[in-house]
Amino acid sequence: MEDKLISLDEARRVRAQMRAAGRRLVFTNGCFDLLHIGHVRYLQQARALGDALLVAINSDRAVRALKGPERPLMKEAERAEMLAALSVVDFVLIFDDLSPRQLIAELLPDVLVKGGDYKLDEIHGREEVEAAGGRVLALPFISGYSTSALIERIRRLRD
Repeated sequence: MEDKLISLDEARRVRAQMRAAGRRLVFTNGCFDLLHIGHVRYLQQARALGDALLVAINSDRAVRALKGPERPLMKEAERAEMLAALSVVDFVLIFDDLSPRQLIAELLPDVLVKGGDYKLDEIHGREEVEAAGGRVLALPFISGYSTSALIERIRRLRD
């Protein structure tokens, strides 16, 4: 599992090897703060679109900036380890930027995916991937499952 946790340099090497072998890299990103069935189903759909799935997760600092001071609930190393334990995930990379655009522009995956709660024009890196001949997809949203909704449900149970 540790070999699934990669640095940016390792991601560059993986990408070059896959490109040379004619294999398709699928890329997605997010906080993945509390892993739930919606995430698992989404990642299964994403993995089916190519030969390997790279999941880039926001660092703890970036999650706080994006979601507020109470998040993340789980540390980045724990979130990365849980994702790496899933058989559908081939690689996990932690990134510190608020947007994955620079990372996506550097790796230029063959397929860039986000959940259906994003419109295509809201997906960071879309222009770069499409300009390089790749596909950008918003996978169907798995209704009823979100980390925010799960946190709210836990809070209501506590009260």
